[in-house]
Amino acid sequence: MKTLEIAPLLRGLSFDGEKGDIVVSKEMLAEAELTCSADDLSSKFKAGMRSVNVDGVGGFLLGEDYDAAAKGTANPEKVAGRAGVVNNKVCVVTGGAQGFGEGIVRALIKDGALVFIADMNVDGAKALAQQLNEQEGRTVAFGVSVNVTDEISVEAMVNEIVQLVGGIDVFVSNAGVLKAGSVKDMTLKDFEFVTDVNYVGFFLCTKHVAPVMELMNKPQGNYFTDIISITSKSALEGSSKNGAYAGSKFGSVGLVQSYAKELVVDNTKVNAICPGNFYDGPLWSDPERGLFVQYLNAGKVPGAKTVADIRRFYEAQTPMNRGCNGEDVTKAILYSVEQTYETGQAIPVTGGQVMLN
Repeated sequence: MKTLEIAPLLRGLSFDGEKGDIVVSKEMLAEAELTCSADDLSSKFKAGMRSVNVDGVGGFLLGEDYDAAAKGTANPEKVAGRAGVVNNKVCVVTGGAQGFGEGIVRALIKDGALVFIADMNVDGAKALAQQLNEQEGRTVAFGVSVNVTDEISVEAMVNEIVQLVGGIDVFVSNAGVLKAGSVKDMTLKDFEFVTDVNYVGFFLCTKHVAPVMELMNKPQGNYFTDIISITSKSALEGSSKNGAYAGSKFGSVGLVQSYAKELVVDNTKVNAICPGNFYDGPLWSDPERGLFVQYLNAGKVPGAKTVADIRRFYEAQTPMNRGCNGEDVTKAILYSVEQTYETGQAIPVTGGQVMLN
């Protein structure tokens, strides 16, 4: 067995009913509470151990949070109940360096999570992580590189996270793109770009995250983990002159439902969250590539002459009279994680704009 297998198993062995310990991989330790073979690990590991050597593999440090494990600081007090839904759990947010993803990252950290900010903009991800660590006065975030359309990149991201902290409790597949345009005019290149990021990317992430979650559940058989796809209200109803985006989001819900049925044997829940419009983020407001500009140029809103006209039109469609934000979505993420009797669902967070029958 290798480090990438041992570390998730140690998280599973240290599972306390809420989460496993953070597990930091090291070279063989000069002193350890337990030294054993990989085959003997399950029978010899005892709850509360903070250092383990596995013959032929390496050493492992354990702790309630990252600093307790890696730096040998005291374990923080455990937080139970609703306040502890993601406390010190390892969460990953793809596309987390800016926009909607950044809002989710900040909200998860506010609730005590250890968050990996995974993004093609790795400099931005690392800068945000450093800012959040300084703000919180402890290690609460890491920036990692990923291109969700590249399988080698996705696998490398997952391996890096497991090497650093031992596993993944909550994977938020948030990375997404949009190209608006009529089916009569859209190029195949643009259509495939949207599909590759929004649909294929979710498949690749799930493919490489699910085996890690399986290993974490293996020792005790009651370790619940979560894979959450951030889709859109466009996953619940079609969108004129926006078919590539809506189609990719509808498709991702099909993957969610299928993976939910398959991965339930590992106690991995798979759900989708369908947010309404985040008007203040770059997806909508970027002055050159944002949706307001795209929709204006595509003539999506009859009579609209300016970006302000487009924004007013969309705000008027929402009964709550505002756009969605990261905290709104994070509340739905927390529900998905806390509710252990639900999987395969598409949860709307649309301010009443889309209501399920």
